[in-house]
Parts: sequence; C-alpha cells; structure tokens
Amino acid sequence: MNTATEKTPAPTTPVWVAGFMSGTSLDAVDAAMILTDGEKVTDFGPAVERRYSAAERATLQAATDAARAWNWTGPIPEAPFRAALEVITRTHYEAWMLLTSPARAPVPLLAGVHGQTVLHRRAKPGQKGATLQLVDPFALRKAIGVPLVCDFRSADVEAGGQGAPLAPAYHGALLDRLGGEAACVLNLGGVANITARLSDGSLVAFDTGPANGPIDEWVEGHGRGTHDAGGRLAASGKVHTGLLAQLLDHEWFSEAPPKSLDRYDFNASAARGLSVEDGAATLTAFSAAAVAAGIDQLPEKPARVIACGGGRHNPALMAALRGALPCRLMTAEEAGWRGDSIEAEAFAYLAARRMRDLPLSWPMTTGVPAALTGGQLFL
Repeated sequence: MNTATEKTPAPTTPVWVAGFMSGTSLDAVDAAMILTDGEKVTDFGPAVERRYSAAERATLQAATDAARAWNWTGPIPEAPFRAALEVITRTHYEAWMLLTSPARAPVPLLAGVHGQTVLHRRAKPGQKGATLQLVDPFALRKAIGVPLVCDFRSADVEAGGQGAPLAPAYHGALLDRLGGEAACVLNLGGVANITARLSDGSLVAFDTGPANGPIDEWVEGHGRGTHDAGGRLAASGKVHTGLLAQLLDHEWFSEAPPKSLDRYDFNASAARGLSVEDGAATLTAFSAAAVAAGIDQLPEKPARVIACGGGRHNPALMAALRGALPCRLMTAEEAGWRGDSIEAEAFAYLAARRMRDLPLSWPMTTGVPAALTGGQLFL
C-alpha cells in the first residue's frame, strides 16, 4: 500500500475515473465513469450494473449477519468475510470489464471502490463510531490495472465523524450543474439520506431513517421475493396509523443532524404481527414519513427534492413521499441524472478528490470537527 500521491499525478485537469458501489440492499455492483478534476463534473461515461446471483447475495448476507453477531467483539469471523471478499473481488472485476469493454469506452486512469458495508456503528456523544466495508484492494487493484482508492470512511470516523453519508460532495457537484434554487438530493437505498444545498451554497447532509431496507427484509422474510416489486404489496395494504405514530416517536427523529444509521438500526421487526400487505404499507409509509421528518430538520426548506437510488423505482414509496413532503418531488432522470449510477459516480468523484487532498466530508455532512479528506490509495 502507498498513500502518497507523488507517483500518480493528481487530476488538476479532468480525467476519466471509474467508481464502484455495492449497497446494503445486496442487489448488484453498480459501476460508472465520469470525467472530473475532483471539483467539477465535465462529462459522463458508461454506466453498468452487475447483478448478484442468489448464491452471491446469500454469501454477502452471511458476512453481514456474521459481522452483526461479532460487532467488533471477540474473534473476527474470518470464514464468512473471506467468502464475501472472493465474491466482491470477482463481481467488481466483472463490472469493470462490462464498463470498459465497449469499443468507444473511455480509458479510466483511476478507480474509487466503496466496498461492501457489513457493519456500521454511528458516533454518539462520548463514543466514537465504527464502520467496516469489505474489499480486497490488493487483489482488485491487480485485476483492474489502475490505481485504486478505497476505505473512504475510516478517517472521518477516526476523527469523530459519522463516516456517512459521503455522497454529499458529489451531490453538491451535481446540484451546481443545475444551478438555481435551494434543492435537496434524496438517496433511497437501504437507508435514506439527504443532501441539501442551501441558498448560500453550503451543504447539510444526514441519514433520515430507513428507506428500502426494512421493506425488502419484510417481503423476503415472507417468501415474496427480494423487494416489493412495483410497490404492489404496499398498494394493496393499509397503513397501521397507530404503529406508524409509535415508530415516529423514536428518539432518532429528535436527534439533531448530522447523524447516520446502520442498515439494521430500523428493521422489519417493526411490522411484526401485521399481514404481509399491511406490513409493507406501514413500512413504506414509515420510510416516507422519516424522510419528511428529516426535511423538517433542515435550516432552510428546499424548493424541490430529487430522488435517486433504487427506492425511486417503487411507485408506492414515491406516492407516499409526494404525500409527505412539503415541496416538489422529482426523479433523478427528470433532473437529467442517472439515478441508478449516482452512488458509483460519487465514489469516482471522491477518488479524484482524494488524489488532490480535497475534503470528502465537512462538519455539517458527517459531524467531523473540520473539513477532512480520506481514502487510501493503492498504486
């Protein structure tokens, strides 16, 4: 490992950078290329998705379950982690080949890889957080053949930040391309997070609560697939308003931002005892209400919220959000963005920033005491 930048030129002029993201929904490796100098996004290259097979997904879930049982106490669960690393390396390499194989594909000079989050503990007063993303940077660097940046979150956590969310730097660059009024980017992954650009240009970001995670867990736990396809289960159920009010009474919603969550801090057990349809409806309404509660915590209300991530494909969740939010909701595509690739693009952008030692996080995005760079470079 080499964390110095002298041997690889920092991109003071725009270069093509590849980014990779595998989220807590365990559905796919997303890969994308952008042309960037780490400050502005000049152009967009190819974007691909390498879906996980059922067996690969089961291996990653087993590593996540083992990490949660371990929780940084006792022997590291080496066998499930080793199996997961094999899946991560192989599937990321296959995503790289898909990304770079077209005849007209640009040649990336750098790659940013998030890795697979299997455990995240948010920082609390008097207690540092902790975070773990599985990736084998040596094997992956050798496979793809370009310098690699990974381990983006550890420096922020070590400095006292939440280590999440990290996409706000990139969200800000996308919003700069749009110009105009104060706006908010909403990422609907396993957890929901928002990045608000205020009228003075500053960024405020934090996790708002659950998004797809508990819904997916609920549906899969009832043998109805891996997610609520088309939002059909939620649309055919009824929201349990008493339970919804109880869920929203959680101390999380009164905690001041910035703040972050582990994927399992809110889970499907919240709907225990309900029918499959009513549980899906209630968990969907809860995710939307949690986002609305987060918007209420912003120092300035946005004129519009732009939704990206897998949750925007769920019509029931989008309808619930439209009913809960105090402003216009639009999709990433309506803003001219690639909604399924933004997280992958973000880690390409962060890799370019790492090469120039530019900040990845700020006090109002992760709670870190001062603007901070991060990530480790593997040459």
